[in-house]
Amino acid sequence: MNSKLKIYTFAILSSGMFLASAQTKTTAVKPSTETSKSGKVVPTNLKWSERMLLSEMNRFPESWMLDFSKSPKWTYPAAIVLDAAEQVYANTGKKEYYDYISSFGDKLVKEDGTIVSYELEKYNIDLLNSGNVLLYLYEKEKKEKYLKALQTLRLQIDGQPRTNEGSFWHKKIYPNQVWLDGLYMGMPFYTHYTKDFTTGADATKAYDDVVMQFDSVQKNLLDKKTGLLYHAWDESKEQAWADKQTGLSPNFWGRAMGWYGMAMVDVLDHLPKDHPGRASIISYIKSFSDAVIKYQDKKSGLWYQVLDKPLANGNYEEATASAMFVYTMIKSVNKGYLPKSYKAAAKKGYDGIIKDLITVDENGVVNLNKCCAVAGLGGKPYRDGSYEYYVNEQIRSNDAKGTGPFILASLEFEK
Repeated sequence: MNSKLKIYTFAILSSGMFLASAQTKTTAVKPSTETSKSGKVVPTNLKWSERMLLSEMNRFPESWMLDFSKSPKWTYPAAIVLDAAEQVYANTGKKEYYDYISSFGDKLVKEDGTIVSYELEKYNIDLLNSGNVLLYLYEKEKKEKYLKALQTLRLQIDGQPRTNEGSFWHKKIYPNQVWLDGLYMGMPFYTHYTKDFTTGADATKAYDDVVMQFDSVQKNLLDKKTGLLYHAWDESKEQAWADKQTGLSPNFWGRAMGWYGMAMVDVLDHLPKDHPGRASIISYIKSFSDAVIKYQDKKSGLWYQVLDKPLANGNYEEATASAMFVYTMIKSVNKGYLPKSYKAAAKKGYDGIIKDLITVDENGVVNLNKCCAVAGLGGKPYRDGSYEYYVNEQIRSNDAKGTGPFILASLEFEK
């Protein structure tokens, strides 16, 4: 009887030990089990760059959906998040990030190289920005359809209407108008394409053309008193929003300046080290940063929708511009374009974004709040560029024009 009991007891103990061992092994091979049990879609122990990218992927399961697209179309905001995703993938090696980028090209470029919803004859400079994703994918996958699509986008540059001085019009439907936005939308792509596909005199001509775009903007859109740049300039001075003497729009819109800063630091990634225009662009980054710091809120570290009117009725601390300024400055410090002393202003802005503009849901999903959804000039209904216009445009959370720059800024701080 006793021997049978001993055997039975040993069997139970052995069974318990086996179960304990099995549970221990399960925990060892799945370190995120505890996180998933707590209901976290996005683990909170990751870096901010990866947390925000995972949050965007959770919100927009298909990459073409980024920035609230209802159907696949060739627009620019998705490319900013995907540009950041390229770096997160490079840092982590996690295939799901690459697949997310790759699916954008798969969905938006047909096998014959035509681009879904893209119309060359509209000469809309916004539509060059997503070409950056194709440059990346072509480099990785060498698909013929991407090369054909890239060649089509490069053709747009050849035909893009220009001012008398040579600045690109923002769109064919906006004649004689140069917008700060356009420098970001077109120039990093133009420079990167030239580096990858153009040689000799043609490459020199293209690089010179890129630098001239920045020279022209500094000449025509800069306000010498504040150091800020106006949103846009109408060479013809015919638009209702344009000053009849200068042709300039009436206000300093935060995100327009943000686009310009990002354009400069991203173009320098591809402009040859020995090109004389590098020194000019670096000097513009310094004057840009000096002006931006002057209008940084001393308490929060953030920037306002209309930069120079923080106390005016309805103005607010705006996320997309704040993220863009932080990215421009911290990347410039890391690359040696700005002295290390500028890191303090960038860090103050970054900390302000996390403290005042970021919220985290119970499931770990990260939100960026107080993003201006859109702003422009002219069109129908007519946008007059007034202060009231800018502060009354829609405000929303998780706009790709803010989440993308936030990821990019985070990556720079995480280096």
